[in-house]
Amino acid sequence: MALTKSEVSRLRSLREKKQREALGLFVVEGEKVVGELLAANVVWEQLLVTSSSRYAGRGDATVISDEDMARISHFPTPSNALGIGRLVRASLAPGELASGRTLALDRVQDAGNVGTLLRIADWFGFDRVLLGTDCADLFSQKVINASMGSFSRVRAVTVDVAAVLADQPNTLRILGCDLQGRSVHELQPMEHVVVVIGSEGRGLSEQVAKQVRERVTIPQYGRAESLNAAVAAGIVCARIRG
Repeated sequence: MALTKSEVSRLRSLREKKQREALGLFVVEGEKVVGELLAANVVWEQLLVTSSSRYAGRGDATVISDEDMARISHFPTPSNALGIGRLVRASLAPGELASGRTLALDRVQDAGNVGTLLRIADWFGFDRVLLGTDCADLFSQKVINASMGSFSRVRAVTVDVAAVLADQPNTLRILGCDLQGRSVHELQPMEHVVVVIGSEGRGLSEQVAKQVRERVTIPQYGRAESLNAAVAAGIVCARIRG
């Protein structure tokens, strides 16, 4: 099958968040991530592959030329599989955060970090991830690739984090990772909690910091300026799980 000029233009436009929102579609590229999402029963609007792909024989796959794949690829070196999915954003149910463990991201703008944080939530069995509106877009291909399949397993909701936290009952523990606070090593396992992770370089925003009820820190023994946001989250989540 040969792709038309308008099809190529549409697929290339999905690099931009505003176009993903306008078209209601997202794209992922690469046999590995496509395979991970297939295994998670993600239903593709369209699955485009070259003849060298292991998925070329699938009934739902459309085989295109290497030249066409290079035209629509989002990477300098094209892959041989590209999936286009339907963009559906989840929403929070009333009172949902009061039950279970939540990882909340505030101003985490690096897409690789956001994807890795989804993997961490998946690894530690957190019930959900909140992404602030100023975080990297959940449906960015870089986020999806970095999540290594966790994108399809973790309930992730984009919200105004400060507003959502302000609406929580006083009984809910809301922990913010900060340079100051109680040592993470003093934490006990928790069943119902929100763990808030801020930007690696800037920390928590002022609005979100006001909603944090407990501050925890990871003791520093060397001279590094800061910890990667995903590394910090992994340490805190491990303590919370016990």
